[in-house]
Amino acid sequence: MPVARLHISRRARLQIGLFLLAYLLYSAARWVTVADLGAARAHAEWIVHLEDHLGIADEASVQKALSGTWAIWLLNHAYLAAQLIVVPAALVFTYRRSRPIYERLRNTILATWLISIPVYAAFPVAPPRLANIGLVDTISQQTGFALDSKLTTSFYNQLAAVPSLHVGFAVAVGIAVAATVRNPLARTLALLWGPTIALAVVATGNHFVFDIAAGLVASAMGYAAGLAITRVRIARPRPAGGLRPAFAEV
Repeated sequence: MPVARLHISRRARLQIGLFLLAYLLYSAARWVTVADLGAARAHAEWIVHLEDHLGIADEASVQKALSGTWAIWLLNHAYLAAQLIVVPAALVFTYRRSRPIYERLRNTILATWLISIPVYAAFPVAPPRLANIGLVDTISQQTGFALDSKLTTSFYNQLAAVPSLHVGFAVAVGIAVAATVRNPLARTLALLWGPTIALAVVATGNHFVFDIAAGLVASAMGYAAGLAITRVRIARPRPAGGLRPAFAEV
């Protein structure tokens, strides 16, 4: 029995190539902006003081409440899957279901990356698990995936905690997927993805509440920037003869 071949259109291949190139550039920029741990811990200390003043320093109590439960196991794996699996899957899903929603999600992600890179360079922050405030790295302890190993940190900047794009993108993904499905249960689950990852990043010791707020602001700014670019492109006059420029299909 012949095996069916997966057909990927030229447009889809172009989108995949664009996203992979952007991700490689973003990852390289995050790696280049790796800062001194002492400076990152000083910024984390400032965040702790700010949260104490605002009454929102709940990271330790959240981790303690979930320690040893099945929930922390789920949150550990949700954290690992959020960026590496769920974001690409959501892009593929929305591309197949609704091109306009896909384009808004894609543009939001790309613009948010650009917005975040200078923040990582100017304001490095140690995550709670590295900030010497009593929180532990539950992911390394319980999943076998060592976040702070030399091999792992060769591929990412663990001091790029602000803004938390885990949460910013989870909210964006949830809204985009909810907008493309009709089933009420599916919509509800999609919209719960953002709050779930917000809980995960805190419970696992990877982000402060402050980081979550910064991530939401960054993704909102990314959405606004992407929307503005789309509107400019739509408003741009077409060449004579009604032909669209070749790059308009990107």
